[in-house]
Amino acid sequence: MGIWHRGTTALAFAAAAVLTLSACGGGGDGDKKADGKPSSSATKSRGDQSGGGDGTPSATPTQILAQIKGEDGVVVTINSAVRDEDGFVTVQGSLTNNGDSVFNAVNWRGPETALVPSGPSAAGAVLIDEAGKKRYYVLRDTDGKCLCTMGLTLIQPKETRPLFAQFPSPPPTTTQVEFELPTMPPAKITISEG
Repeated sequence: MGIWHRGTTALAFAAAAVLTLSACGGGGDGDKKADGKPSSSATKSRGDQSGGGDGTPSATPTQILAQIKGEDGVVVTINSAVRDEDGFVTVQGSLTNNGDSVFNAVNWRGPETALVPSGPSAAGAVLIDEAGKKRYYVLRDTDGKCLCTMGLTLIQPKETRPLFAQFPSPPPTTTQVEFELPTMPPAKITISEG
């Protein structure tokens, strides 16, 4: 009777688990309202997971604000420059090595010795507000490291890596700025509101 009792108990637990899982899983329609449209919370959570905010994946950005071509086939593509309500501008894009040799962004750190902890990075990037005659440098954390992409070493030919840098925001009236990276030509970009 002991073996039969244990087998029955295990079977009962298995059946309970199946019922519980099927009740939780739903048919995929749990995020829909009575009218058949997704609820706003379902749309928001899916958008948050994809990184796009609007439910579309952000892995393939469609907007190109600027494309900067440097020496040895290095190309920087800027996809967004967004001003947030906290007074920062975040520039995002990608770096592609179209050259024939490995690329290390050692010179992109800039000449400032305080930026040494950032290593090969976009720490030397600058936003220039020509109308306001002001330069905005990449922000740093409490350890002196840049709020930007770090570890930009051993980038293989045909490899693409994400790139970002965060700056203090120019005044809200300033929407056109120039983005500069050491050793690369400058590019004019438009700041959008986040």
